[in-house]
Amino acid sequence: MNLEITIKRIITAMLLSSSITAMADSIPPQIKDILPTLQKWGQDSALVSAVSEQNKTALTIANIQLRDTEWRATDGVDEQMQSMMDSSAAKRLLELQKTQPYFFEVFLMDNQGANVAMTNKTSDYWQGDEGKWQESFKNGEGAVHVGDIEFDESADDYLIQVSVPVIASGKAIGAITIGVNLDVLEGK
Repeated sequence: MNLEITIKRIITAMLLSSSITAMADSIPPQIKDILPTLQKWGQDSALVSAVSEQNKTALTIANIQLRDTEWRATDGVDEQMQSMMDSSAAKRLLELQKTQPYFFEVFLMDNQGANVAMTNKTSDYWQGDEGKWQESFKNGEGAVHVGDIEFDESADDYLIQVSVPVIASGKAIGAITIGVNLDVLEGK
């Protein structure tokens, strides 16, 4: 019995480690420590439901790109942006974000990389052309993507973005990106 449990834990650890798309040596240890928590966010029922609902609308890439162009040209927050920050999924993201002081700017994306919900206005609407979505969605396979430490203009701070798949029935249906302030994380 003990051997069976040990084997299951080893297999689970191997699957988890094989789903990380960044080089393991380049991931800060503090980020490795919080990855299991962030991966659980991708199974949160409120978030899975919100992504599933948006996926049913079958937005076209042309419509997504048009909205992305409008989004980038909009100063401030328009009605659609505000609704993405006021939705029940956005409220759930904010609850998750508030669990630690080092989480900043969490946003939820559908199966094409279009925003579904967010805690802050993102710099663009469509993430589908970016590694954070491409690597975490991974054609429905899902994986963890850890970006480089970069200045984030919408956060106005240096963050490392961690993206995890939103999972339903064992498949990725979308993704969540979490901005992590490494300075605050290291100081905890």
